[in-house]
Amino acid sequence: MTAAQHEGLVAELARLEGPARAEMVEAIKVARGHGDLSENFEYHAAKDEQGLLERRIAILRSRLEGAVIVEIAAADVVSVGARFVLEDDVGERIQAELSNLGGEGTVSTSSTLGKVLLGKHVGDTVTVRAPGGTWKARIVEIHVD
Repeated sequence: MTAAQHEGLVAELARLEGPARAEMVEAIKVARGHGDLSENFEYHAAKDEQGLLERRIAILRSRLEGAVIVEIAAADVVSVGARFVLEDDVGERIQAELSNLGGEGTVSTSSTLGKVLLGKHVGDTVTVRAPGGTWKARIVEIHVD
């Protein structure tokens, strides 16, 4: 991951372990005060939310523990952290970021597309051999921060 991505994960972890966790403890405390826990929807919902929060914290800690910080390559090379635009044979464009953090609008370096894009330049045409078929696209833009 890039240094900026690392900083973002560190900031998210700090927010979740600090204010978000404190809010969750307070929500459980308030819900517990509403009476019988066996039929207390607010309490069970708060406990479920706490479980999701703790799971996200564990995921972030794991990602940060195994993180390798990479330098962003030149502005005209697809590398980790680069945002790119591809154009296929019929003129449709795909915009994404090469990132192993996942999420909407990202392409993993271990994916079929990510493997063929890594190290390519603006103007290069790539052939993607995916399970659903083979297709070609040309790299029309690369942006790095």
